[in-house]
Amino acid sequence: MSAPQLIVVAGPTATGKTRLGILLARRFGGEIVSADSMQVYRGMDVGTAKATAEERAAAPHHMLDVADPGESYSVSRYVEEASRCCDELLSRGKPPVVVGGTGLYIDSLLAGRDFAGREEGDAALRAQLGARYDAEGGEALLRELASFDPERAAKLHPSDKRRIVRAIEIYRLTGETISAHDARTAALPPRYTAARIHLNFAARADLYARIDARVDAMLASGLFEEVERLLAAGLSPESTAMQAIGYKEAARALAGEITRQEAAEQIKLASRRYAKRQLTWFSRTKDALEIRWEKQPDFEAALRLSTEFLAARGLS
Repeated sequence: MSAPQLIVVAGPTATGKTRLGILLARRFGGEIVSADSMQVYRGMDVGTAKATAEERAAAPHHMLDVADPGESYSVSRYVEEASRCCDELLSRGKPPVVVGGTGLYIDSLLAGRDFAGREEGDAALRAQLGARYDAEGGEALLRELASFDPERAAKLHPSDKRRIVRAIEIYRLTGETISAHDARTAALPPRYTAARIHLNFAARADLYARIDARVDAMLASGLFEEVERLLAAGLSPESTAMQAIGYKEAARALAGEITRQEAAEQIKLASRRYAKRQLTWFSRTKDALEIRWEKQPDFEAALRLSTEFLAARGLS
């Protein structure tokens, strides 16, 4: 029996994924399943470009506002919750339209990746290993890792404290190395197949201009005020959520470390760099329908092309 098929609309930030996803959900009678690592957090709306109330009314959205910003949301939790959501939609005959720019979330959802024992971990053991790293140095712990997982150790630099500590921690907890775990899960059939549609701009300069315009719009819509509310509610500037692009820089401006204008420029630069990483990630997929905008998105043409592509994949 073949794996059920999902519609995936992906691509770098500011390329119109939300709008095309809604058009496709309406065209095929589906619902949106967000795949954005920061839109999961409640109260973080402006800086994450979360779907508006009007957009959510146009098509039901899932996997938004599912976590408190004080939580450290994990990819394993996303896979668990999003797959449950997709399965429920499929049981009702509604195709899930997975929309987002977090490639790790999308690929992990499609694979049905098993993260058992890896995400939760053991805080006490992690702290103990972290203290050893600080006292003995990265070279010493990397040699220890190499003694039972030479494949993973060869991929890590001694300065990569977090990954070295986690690799040792996971082995201590599960008795299985990360390399063995990854090889085992990679051999499993995927949980879902995907009809992928990737958005981008034909010219990189037009993508960057679109990103800059989006940042200006976020600032005009109250990004600084949103960050101020989160901090006033007790959210730590060191929390995972506050490391998101836009939030980190705004928090620094509110603390007086940089000016608001400097924060705006840093947000634009960080967003452009993030878009480059997204493009690199999504370029690995070879069977996607690639839609490249000219100066501005043409959603009517994109809907037509996408409908033809999805019909050829058995969706109607």
